Amino acid sequence: MSRDGDPKDAEVYNTSKPDDHHAGSDSESGRLHAASDAKRQIGILSASMLIFNRVIGTGIFATPSSILALTGSTGLSLFMWVAGALIAAAGTAVYLEFGTALPKNGGEKNYLEYVYRKPKFLVTGMYAGYVILLGWASGNSVVFGEYILHAAQVDVDRWNQRGVGLACITAAFIIHGTALKWGIRLQNLLGIIKIVIVIIIILGGFIALGGHLKIDEKPNNFHNAFEGTTGSAYGVVTALYNVIWSFIGYSNANYALSETKNPVRTLKIAAPIAITSVSILYMLVNIAYFAAVPKAEILASKRLVAASLFRNVFGNTAERALSVFVALSAFGNVLSVIFSQGRLVQELGREGILPFSRFWASNRPFNAPLAGLFEHWLICVIVILAPPPGDAYNFILNLISYPLAIVNAFVAAGLVHLYLNRDAWNWNPPIKATLPVAVFFMLSNIYLVVAPFVPPEHGQNIYESLPYWIHCVVGFGILAAGGVYWLLWAKILPKLGHYELAQEVVVDDIDGWENHVFVRKPLLQN
Repeated sequence: MSRDGDPKDAEVYNTSKPDDHHAGSDSESGRLHAASDAKRQIGILSASMLIFNRVIGTGIFATPSSILALTGSTGLSLFMWVAGALIAAAGTAVYLEFGTALPKNGGEKNYLEYVYRKPKFLVTGMYAGYVILLGWASGNSVVFGEYILHAAQVDVDRWNQRGVGLACITAAFIIHGTALKWGIRLQNLLGIIKIVIVIIIILGGFIALGGHLKIDEKPNNFHNAFEGTTGSAYGVVTALYNVIWSFIGYSNANYALSETKNPVRTLKIAAPIAITSVSILYMLVNIAYFAAVPKAEILASKRLVAASLFRNVFGNTAERALSVFVALSAFGNVLSVIFSQGRLVQELGREGILPFSRFWASNRPFNAPLAGLFEHWLICVIVILAPPPGDAYNFILNLISYPLAIVNAFVAAGLVHLYLNRDAWNWNPPIKATLPVAVFFMLSNIYLVVAPFVPPEHGQNIYESLPYWIHCVVGFGILAAGGVYWLLWAKILPKLGHYELAQEVVVDDIDGWENHVFVRKPLLQN
């Protein structure tokens, strides 16, 4: 995949403000403009909550125990969260620059296509595989099931946990597929509930630091904080993976910029507010855990460490209530994830990349991307049911994180290339991440791509029955599947059908959106 090619040969991408396009009469142009504006329902609060809901799912409630187990000490565990916050801040800056330069639905797909133009359309095909084959919302659907069953005091087994998880993802699909406005309102409400939960946990930590606990053994986790620190490279990188997974979502508002009011200004305000708030809250929550829960109990609690804090500080009844709140947090994350992923599938359909593109591109019958949401729902159902029971959650978590690190490495490398060749590309976006930040984000993700192939020390494999490298191989396989699809879609079929693929700008006659659509142009026969 190269970044070669004359930047001037792709007028579809322009970081300057485009002239108005008049389709037919002035009245028709006005109608399309009004229809396009009517689609813009996302303001600063909703954009912030899109990010907030995507970032705060269950990671901060479910992963601190595994991070402690992998790092071995309180000190290194907290340092992992600081490192994750710095990487997330760099990622936010990179996506802010690209999002304000190319403010339309699609997220990193637009940015990769803008920079990587040879082989022609390869990045489009590979990204299609990445979007279509990953079940992003499945992980938090599984955790939703675990916390709901814990609150109901029902023993969690393979099937009841997954059954409740399936109900969760199905409800999110129906809500966003049939009632767009109410889905956004529900996301905003759940985002506020999450903030309340996190603040209560932080207050619980301060209560614990004051010595007011309902347990005999008082935690002493801050004394000699680096005692037990691991020397395992595998443990450190896997811990960092889990932390970064807890920060995934800083680019979530970028997927819906065509539906955002004044997208440049909105993104410029919403993204920094959301990710800065999350970073501060995450550090305070981790301090609260270590203040209220003994180290041995954190390690034993696995994904229920937040429930342990509530039990130790507020009592057993509060523990059950907390489990319900964490489940609601997970549901809010599932709503946010399927909202953005459904739009990515729709964007692939709008551009004519997928088979039966008109079906995937449709907003009918509820003025929402029902078909795109259905595709992501279907993949999530498969991912929830397929892995072996003990490894399901960790496999899903790592399978999502790994290809994302590959994509982010290429996104950051693309921005570095633009900085180094700014004049040739005429790259002057409203917001600049700066070259050092782009390089830091690129190197961070390259490390995350390479390091998981280091064999774990004895007893550190995160899987019970799967090989430690399985998520890496499957992740590359997903991208390779996109490459195979590109070979079929962009090379073999055009050759057999005597046509070539080209991109054209098309204005939708219903909602006024401007799309860059792949069309088949017949080749002249000799």
